Formats: sequence, structure tokens, C-alpha cells
Amino acid sequence: MSFQLPEYQAPDFDAPKFRQASPARTVPAPRDGIAPEGFHAMSIFPEYFKVGERWLLPGESRMDCVAVPREDRIDIVEFRRLRAGEPVIVGRTEDGSEGIYMHTEAFREEAEGGDAFAFRSGRSRETAYSRDYDALYELLRHEREHGFVVWVLGPAVSFDYDSRNAMTSLIDAGYVHALLAGNALGTHDLEGAMFGTALGQDIYTQEARHNGHYHHLDLINRARLCGSVEALIQEAGLKDGILRAAQGKGIPIVLAGSIRDDGPLPDVLGNVYEAQDAMRSQLRKATTVIALATQLHTIASGNMTPSYTVRDGRVRPVYIYSIDISEFAVNKLRDRGTLSVTPIVTNVQDFLVHLKNNLGNLAAPPVSVPSSGIGRRTAMQGHGGDRS
Repeated sequence: MSFQLPEYQAPDFDAPKFRQASPARTVPAPRDGIAPEGFHAMSIFPEYFKVGERWLLPGESRMDCVAVPREDRIDIVEFRRLRAGEPVIVGRTEDGSEGIYMHTEAFREEAEGGDAFAFRSGRSRETAYSRDYDALYELLRHEREHGFVVWVLGPAVSFDYDSRNAMTSLIDAGYVHALLAGNALGTHDLEGAMFGTALGQDIYTQEARHNGHYHHLDLINRARLCGSVEALIQEAGLKDGILRAAQGKGIPIVLAGSIRDDGPLPDVLGNVYEAQDAMRSQLRKATTVIALATQLHTIASGNMTPSYTVRDGRVRPVYIYSIDISEFAVNKLRDRGTLSVTPIVTNVQDFLVHLKNNLGNLAAPPVSVPSSGIGRRTAMQGHGGDRS
């Protein structure tokens, strides 16, 4: 069965409780960057605000921000962007009584019965994720043509030959519309293209190379000399990799800096708020977010992504996946308020190879086999779980 978006179930604003509700109250922001006392903070869910006699849904939302009415719309604004005198909606109830209504049942489908008590209802290393994979395959086939898929990548994606090539294949096949990552993913992906290693370890054999611990530093130094990742790829003649594939397709890449970064690469955004703005510029467009093995970037991206978006006047869900080998990592995003996330506990190498093998019709990426692997393995398909 082909994928179908669930229908949005809007509240019945003709119901008495909504017709009798008071309009949302506003108080001016006292100073730049300061919200008034009693401000209403946004959640991940669709939230309506009564302005006059109308209930308005913000076209874009973000958790932990405030609502600012502007003529016939509601803008959701970060605290740091507030300006003195702007009207900020205040109120801490969410049942409509104060003109604020949180709609938590917007996409919920009717349950097909089942017991109130059941074992293994949580999500952990014991969970069978087969249905999640099947649903994700169908979702991505739909989103390739009709959505905007943002991938949030940790460096583990680039540590293995097959996972790196699988990610490249997904990019080439059109399943990726934006990439968010840090200095480490960019560095080790480029290191793989230049040296065939990641942190000095052969990405194919997993063996440590002599003086391999210099490779990522040599790579960063060369990139800084070239002035940009794009210039490095051209001047060094790099033939494969995630960043090369993304740049070749014109896909936006946001590399957000960290306090622990080496170098960093010249494209890395060291100012945290510039990085946040650049990430959000892509997440605003997101209809699906897939975060792989990067706890901090996953939480940052998830917290900037609401559970819904408005496309061509239609309210639709935003799907969020968190994939990590650690139960703690995948569940922490939910603990930080992103309740709509689907967690999958597995290593990202297996996850990406599963996607590549099951989506089908993937373009073959231009990849180079590390020299250390030639003569030792001639059939790449069996390495790292790839059975295609």
C-alpha cells in the first residue's frame, strides 16, 4: 500500500467552550529580548489562539518560544528576537478558556482495540522495529517527491565504508533535502575521501593506519588552506563522500560548531546562534527529520521542530526519527519534549544499509575502494551487513 498522509482533525470551534472563550490576552514585551510575566510558552503541538472571534493557528511553530499576534497571523518568536513593545500572548492554561488551545489529538487515529495492560509496550533494545522500517520506507518514497527530508548526522555515519556509501546513495537518489551536522561528520567524511580513514582507522578494514591519528588534522589544515570545503573537494580532486554528493546536488549543508572542535573546517559555524539560525532555516521546511547517532544535534534539531507544518494550506504531521545504539540517547529527545519522535535502537551502519537495500532504484554513487582493501575483498556487498 502506498503511503498516505493522515488527515488533520481540526478542533470544532463551533463548540460552546470555544465560542464562549475569551480572546487571548497580550502584554507588551518590557524590553528587547524579555517576555512579560505570565507569557505562554509553545509546545510541539498545534496551538490555536483566539484573536477577536477567530481561532488562529501559527503557520510555523517552535517549542519554548512565545506567540506574537500580527494583524491576521500569529508569529512564534524566540525570546532573543523579541522587541520592546511587541504584544506577547500571556496565559498558562491550554484548554481554550484563556483563548489558548493546545490540540494534542490532531493526527491521532482510532485505536483498534487492545488490552489496557500489555507487556513490551515501550521502545528499547528488545523492540522489534520491522514495522517502523516498513513505515519509514513508504514515508521516504512519498517525501522524496512531496516533502522536505532533513538528515541530522553524527560522525559514526562516516566511520564505515558501507554506511558512508549508503548515505551517499540516499543523497544521489533524492531522499535527502538538507544535511545538519557538526565539524566531526564533515571532517571524517572528507578524511575518508582523502585518506580512506576516519580518525585514522581504515573505513573498510577497520584497521588503524600508521600515523593515522594525523589524518583528520591534515585534512582540516588542507581545507583551511583551500578556504572552503567546496574548494578542497575541487582542488584535492575528491571523488566520493557525503559532503561531495550533497554539494553536487546543491543540497544545503549546515555544520554547527562545538566547544571541542579541532580546527575546525572553514565552513563550520562557530557562533552558536548563527548555527541555530542556519539549522532552523532548514527545519522550518522539514516534513521529516531523521537524526543519526548524535545526541546533542538530535536534541537541538528536535526541539526546533514542531509536530506539524502547513503546506499549501494543509496541516500535516512532521515525522521525526531518532536512531542510536543507545536507548538513553534515543529516549532523551522525548524526555526533552519532542513527544512525536519515533526512536529506533540500532547502530547507524545497519540502519543506513537497510534503507539503501530496501528503498530500491538508488543511483550508484561514485565511490573509490581504499587501496588496503583491494585484493583482500573483491565483493563489497557482503561487508558491514550490505547484502544487496
